Amino acid sequence: MGSQFAEDDLAKKAQVYDFRRPDRIAKDQLRAIHLLHESFSRSLSASLSAYLRNYALVTLRSVEQLSFIEFSRSLPAPTCIVSIGIRPFDGNAILEINPSLVFPILEMLLGGTGKGTARPNREVTEIEQSILESLFRIVLHDLKEAWSTVTSMSFTIEAFKSEAQLLQILAPTEAVVAVSLEVRVGENSGRMNIGMPSIIIKMLRQRFDQQWSMRKSESTPTERERMFSLIKPSILHLDARLQGPTLTLEDLLAIEEGDVLTFDYPLEKPLDLLVNGKLKYRGRLATQGRKKALQISDLYRPVE
Repeated sequence: MGSQFAEDDLAKKAQVYDFRRPDRIAKDQLRAIHLLHESFSRSLSASLSAYLRNYALVTLRSVEQLSFIEFSRSLPAPTCIVSIGIRPFDGNAILEINPSLVFPILEMLLGGTGKGTARPNREVTEIEQSILESLFRIVLHDLKEAWSTVTSMSFTIEAFKSEAQLLQILAPTEAVVAVSLEVRVGENSGRMNIGMPSIIIKMLRQRFDQQWSMRKSESTPTERERMFSLIKPSILHLDARLQGPTLTLEDLLAIEEGDVLTFDYPLEKPLDLLVNGKLKYRGRLATQGRKKALQISDLYRPVE
């Protein structure tokens, strides 16, 4: 009976594995892709705000692995989809923008405010596709910059479609990494979805490992100089104090009316200089003209 229960427990912990989808990627690589697209969403927010001359916010909602048929069924129909060539790799990705976002953006690009309440439930026309090409190029440019931390990769627009199934670029059971982003432009919001073949991302596993190992290494002189240039304008608060005698809590509670406390501070004892509340230097009281000053005598080094 005991062995039977043990086998039942192991059976509950077992996970289903689909041998028809061997191109699924590891969870740690999926987390790295999540971080990569968080950076992409921040840069795209700034790019769209400048291009549309309106407040834009892009937020990463999810990164998951799906079959191509599952990914395509999750997209609205009709919608605005482009097939993206991935060079130097032999494969295609999908970029989709919901109609709830496409038509307000089209209105903005044509001089409107994008506040119209009508949202046509139709396919994007060829003229509208040509207008949207510049928008997609901006998205693909920021996507390329985000992926440049892993590998040199270029994205090109190859075809416009209204439904993912019409592209026929992947087998229904082939795995894709589905990236879902929420885009808000002014008062309008909608989803942007990216589907990349898992087999291509799996080929980059070694590049991802190199990226994390480089992050753990020491920063280069150029990086340190850049960081220093960013923090140079920071304002620090300096506070020179006479650190007097200490008192135990027991003695403090024993103080009664009429007791006398002495706060003598020897002249030869250095003063402490605190920077943003932390002890950094020691020095001696001095004067500069009619003002009081502190002459630094040594750098405080805590005992380890």
